[in-house]
Amino acid sequence: MEDEAIVDRGASYIKNVCDEEVEGHHTVYIGVHVPKSYRRRRRHRRRSNHKERREMENVSDKSDTETADDPSSSILKPLISPAAERIRFILEEDDNGPPPPQLFTELDELLAVDGQEMEWKETARWIKFEEKVEKGGERWSKPHVATLSLHSLFQLKNCIEKGTIKLDMEANSLQQIVEMITDSQIESGQLKADLKEMVMYTLLRKHRHQTKKSNLRSLADIGKSVSSASSPTTAHRNLTSNSLSDLSDKPEKDQLNNKFMKKVPRDAEASNVLVGEVDFLDTPFVAFVRLQQAVMLGGLTEVPVPTRFLFILLGPKGKAKSYREIGRAIATLMSDEVFHDIAYKAKDRGDLLAGIDEFLDEVIVLPPGEWDPDIRIEPPKSIPSADKRKNNIAGGESLQMNGGTPHDGSPAGGGGHAVGDELKFTGKFCGGLILDVKRKLPFYASDFYDALNIQSLSAILFIYLGTVTNAITFGGLLGDATDNMQGVLESFVGTALAGAVFCLFAGQPLTILSSTGPVLVFERLLFNFSKDNDFDYLEFRLWIGLWSAFLCLVLVATDASFLVQYFTRFTEEGFSALISFIFIYDSFKKMLKLAHHHPINSDFNMDLHHLNATWASLTRSECLEWGGQLLGPACEFVPDITLMSFILFFGTYTCSMGLKKFKTSQFFPTTVRQLISDFAIILAILIFCGVDALVGVDTPKLLVPSEFKPTSPNRGWFVPPFGGNPWWVYLASFLPALLVTILVFMDQQITAVIVNRKEHKLKKGAGYHLDLFWVSILLMVCSFMGLPWYVAATVISIAHIDSIKMETETSAPGEQPKFLGVREQRVTGTMVFILTGLSVLMAPILKFIPMPVLYGVFLYMGVASLNGVQFMDRLQLLLMPAKHQPDLIYLRHVPLRRVHLFTFIQVLCLALLWVLKSTVAAIIFPVMILALVAVRKAMDYVFSQHDLSYLDDIMPEKDKKKKEDEKKKKKKKGSIDSDMNDSDFPANENVPSIKISMEAMEQEPVLGEKPSDRE
Repeated sequence: MEDEAIVDRGASYIKNVCDEEVEGHHTVYIGVHVPKSYRRRRRHRRRSNHKERREMENVSDKSDTETADDPSSSILKPLISPAAERIRFILEEDDNGPPPPQLFTELDELLAVDGQEMEWKETARWIKFEEKVEKGGERWSKPHVATLSLHSLFQLKNCIEKGTIKLDMEANSLQQIVEMITDSQIESGQLKADLKEMVMYTLLRKHRHQTKKSNLRSLADIGKSVSSASSPTTAHRNLTSNSLSDLSDKPEKDQLNNKFMKKVPRDAEASNVLVGEVDFLDTPFVAFVRLQQAVMLGGLTEVPVPTRFLFILLGPKGKAKSYREIGRAIATLMSDEVFHDIAYKAKDRGDLLAGIDEFLDEVIVLPPGEWDPDIRIEPPKSIPSADKRKNNIAGGESLQMNGGTPHDGSPAGGGGHAVGDELKFTGKFCGGLILDVKRKLPFYASDFYDALNIQSLSAILFIYLGTVTNAITFGGLLGDATDNMQGVLESFVGTALAGAVFCLFAGQPLTILSSTGPVLVFERLLFNFSKDNDFDYLEFRLWIGLWSAFLCLVLVATDASFLVQYFTRFTEEGFSALISFIFIYDSFKKMLKLAHHHPINSDFNMDLHHLNATWASLTRSECLEWGGQLLGPACEFVPDITLMSFILFFGTYTCSMGLKKFKTSQFFPTTVRQLISDFAIILAILIFCGVDALVGVDTPKLLVPSEFKPTSPNRGWFVPPFGGNPWWVYLASFLPALLVTILVFMDQQITAVIVNRKEHKLKKGAGYHLDLFWVSILLMVCSFMGLPWYVAATVISIAHIDSIKMETETSAPGEQPKFLGVREQRVTGTMVFILTGLSVLMAPILKFIPMPVLYGVFLYMGVASLNGVQFMDRLQLLLMPAKHQPDLIYLRHVPLRRVHLFTFIQVLCLALLWVLKSTVAAIIFPVMILALVAVRKAMDYVFSQHDLSYLDDIMPEKDKKKKEDEKKKKKKKGSIDSDMNDSDFPANENVPSIKISMEAMEQEPVLGEKPSDRE
């Protein structure tokens, strides 16, 4: 098979083979392009011209029929080049195995010191982007995108074609590798035997890295070629001397102490590129080596990582720049993800050449008159994924037709929550709850030790302050609405109890429980109704809570949480944006209320009047000191409170935003930046508490109860269920309990969906049924104790997730840290609520925190939770001209007017919810949230499924499983596949297939056109 050349002239030729010859081989459909030159050579055979043309058309028709038969194919796809075809087979081999390790690539050039000693000097390095040693030789350049000349890539391809290729070489030292390469070139006649010692002498010279401190001058001074003073005798003497230092396989001290090692990925391997010019060679000495096992080669590499690849280029004098550019070309290729995989899996020279051809297919050429190559291109914020290129090679990318779901649901597109086991309708009693327990139980121990990180401490402090502020604010409002039947202390106790129990035992401990606005509205209406009808408010409320808890438990037992899959991005973003706007609105509202209580004195007059001393002429402190009484609001006036409060308010918000983004700044080391970013909110609070203390203005401070007793003396810590109301009230409580049930279910599950979105990359699974179960139990307990009711709080939960996000610790220079997921654990939430319960004991400390500072934290939480919300991006598009709009994925596939229509509907729904929240009808607020699902369902008649797949999530189909079962039955009967019914191309049952050995594909050249024959 090796010696036999496979030629396809476009004619029909079928070779009879037995089954044993093709057993175990892959079936591959091949279409071979017929070069134009073939027709020109046969043009003189006019008699057979028509016959040949008919045969060629038949072959073409067969190829088209094969394409139509393959559901993953389309004539609208570009023809796959031979290089891509070969690479597809290379990448598909061992696809289930572990991915190849990442590479650190180093470029060393042969340079002379003062024209005498020659050494290999490190001049550039790559992990993702290129870093050069600056011309001064004292520092590294900033990471930048490597810009290559097209000519250097063709020269590199020529080097690979003609040079020595050694794949899976077994060697343990640099000297052994060099000796095997030189012997191979001597055997092939590429190198004269008398030059072996000179080549080995040159390749085994000392390597000097940029990290080493030496008395060498800058590169500008030492950038001279190897002088002609070297002689074979000297080379032989030096070959055995101590000056050839790289023969040890142990890493040197400078390598072990190199701080750059932090940037190198774990388990990475090295690729060394050695280029230089010498005076004893007439033709280039080129070798590409891949070691079977990566080995440490002493001081060859800047960092102590084992070497896997070596590329060597030594050439005659006068072409140093060309050699350098070829070295940069191979180094850039080794840092390319696709060629990197090919280099690890290549079986022969042809595979490497195919990899270069594929790189050339994807490379972009800039006109020389429009771009200065000396300008360094900054690394992009988001690097294009190599998976897309691999899918194109493998033919996995299909044309997006209207009505399909063309993407994987990334945040740029539809996104959303996958309908997995968490939302599966089991049809069994408590089936979903049992599955949630089984899913979460194996992770219970790890939920505690996974929190052992300094980031958890910052999250605890940040969320604690937000929770305490919310508890105080809500407790104060609830006390006003219920005549202190529930107040600040009840809010503290309820928050601590409900939150701690939920975080310890619920399915998703990242969710933070809190009281919400709709609950407050319901409590106010319920208290007024009880007061008007002489009902015992707490007892009436107890029975409503019991009925509501019972109904929620019924929803848990019947797997009602599967309805969550109908909460698409439209509903989630509408709800979360509304809550975020409420936080922003309330923070400004509280500041304006503060300004009303402490007005600015705009009528102040500095005129001096000489009057006799009276009570009115005394200061407030003097008046109180002499036994006077303060009458009128003017006596309470303190200057500058409003101004100072707004300084603290905006200062805390601005400082929080700035410090949170500090990790992407250019100041301080990475560890310091990360630490400042993690503790951004705490630092902002401490800074402006210090500012408040230094200025000394009497701004409003945080008030925390100092005694543990109910706010009202007319109640205790337990509410008796009977005796205060008529018996029929216990049954009538079922009706308002229905509203509470809808409120709890919608608030809890929408927030849970937002927390469990796949953008957060949660690995331990969700627990919708288990969450609702514990909310039901806590609803019952809080009702008996007369404490507020608690459900999941959207904004605080999002802030919690934001504070414990994880990113890669070792990112390549110039590469943005990658988001790894969220630190899933139970400790931060539990500690937050324990501290909330202990806040009564910490009242002497907490009283120094100004309320405007906490309002600034509220503003930050509201604004931060809007980040990354597609609804906000689409709102900004309304104010942007088309030419200035960002390159968003849905703008590529959905007409702009349809995007604006979708946004308008969402804004209209949001406005109606806001108006409803602000009126007496706010009690039906949860029902209106549920109505968002109906609105979204109606939008299926306005927008196509193609548009909705980019702007929102696709609604689940009831009969989807039924359709899949019917498709399977048709397939078993041998009917035409349902996908082919939608095809625009006729299917042909008699489609020929060619069975080809994969071994033959690895050894034989790629069939079809040569790269030079491409059209």
